[in-house]
Amino acid sequence: MSIAIAFGVRLLLVLLFLPFSALDKLLDFRGAVAQARQAAPRPLAIALILAGLVVEVVMSTAILLGVADRAAAFVLASYCLATALLWKQFWTPGDFWSNADGKARGLFWDFWKNVALAGGFLLLTFGVTANSVSAASADPFGSTHPYSQTGVDHDR
Repeated sequence: MSIAIAFGVRLLLVLLFLPFSALDKLLDFRGAVAQARQAAPRPLAIALILAGLVVEVVMSTAILLGVADRAAAFVLASYCLATALLWKQFWTPGDFWSNADGKARGLFWDFWKNVALAGGFLLLTFGVTANSVSAASADPFGSTHPYSQTGVDHDR
């Protein structure tokens, strides 16, 4: 049962990316590029969407499998922060205080959801104690061994 819970928690953490966001990019590539064009010219927007697709699929899979999951979680945390800063700019529409139903309010909550999700990935990266931060720093490409039957995570 503990393995199922460990897998379920990790699945909840990456579910936004794999399968949903990755599928959205594949099924509506033009729409994804159009959204990316808000922050970059077309050739760069295409490259960003393709890079995002790779990050979402590969890093989410690594987290689910427990393979180099610390590094994968760090990459996804960085990805969440970058997307918040590039595409969730609640400060740009200018209607935050004047319109409760305006675009800025929606972007505000999306921005902070991305930041909170990054925090969840950083917990997976570094753990929750000073000892776990030291262990993660010593072996950044190591695994947390999420499905170990011993009940002891030797890396943390």
